[in-house]
Amino acid sequence: MKIIPAIDIQNGNCVRLRQGDFSQETIFNNSPLDIAEKWVKDGAQRLHIVDLDGARLGEPINIDLISKICKTFPSIPVQIGGGIRDIETARKYINAGASFIIIGTKAVEDPNFVKDLCSEFHKKIIIGIDAKNGEVATEGWVSNSKVNAISLSKKFEDFGVSEIIYTDIEKDGMMGGLNIKATVDLAKEINIPVIASGGVSSNDDLQKINNYEKFGISGVIVGRALYENKINIKEAQEILRNAKNAAN
Repeated sequence: MKIIPAIDIQNGNCVRLRQGDFSQETIFNNSPLDIAEKWVKDGAQRLHIVDLDGARLGEPINIDLISKICKTFPSIPVQIGGGIRDIETARKYINAGASFIIIGTKAVEDPNFVKDLCSEFHKKIIIGIDAKNGEVATEGWVSNSKVNAISLSKKFEDFGVSEIIYTDIEKDGMMGGLNIKATVDLAKEINIPVIASGGVSSNDDLQKINNYEKFGISGVIVGRALYENKINIKEAQEILRNAKNAAN
């Protein structure tokens, strides 16, 4: 199971939000590039980058900065989301070095858009399912689509989607632990690997979700816990490796 550090960009800064609320912003660093370098040095296997301005406005705002990160660390896979709502923007990010493109709002509005993307970028498309009480939120989490998360995910099973990121909005940024039940319930219902997200606060949280890897949990995104030094990537990876070896 991959531990994937999050880099959320707003107004050029590296920030974390609470429950997806843009007004509840904590700035952790004014250089997302420096943060990316830190996570790479700490042993990150992949980076999760979100253009929060883009998510809210529906167009890529921080694409130049994100492209610089991709080019600076060409050996590290980068998954990018936020404001990717047309195929040309997806092409720009892929050409800039992104390994994966995350589609959120547009996937809810137009599932066929996802199908078209998967045809052009096979196994490079990740669906971002951001949910509250099991219903998918869109437009940077400010709108409730009333669409059921599992029902939506099932639509993408035959498209060639690489993974699905499941984020519980009420957990995100709150350091209260993952919504393991909802995440695992989703993983059990679909044939697409699921990346858990939202609320990771400790190595214990990582160990708990790692126990469900066999059901299709392929990774976990960690944000605030890294920035507040509650989790160290190298240490956490070692703990998970040891747990896997002990189980075998």
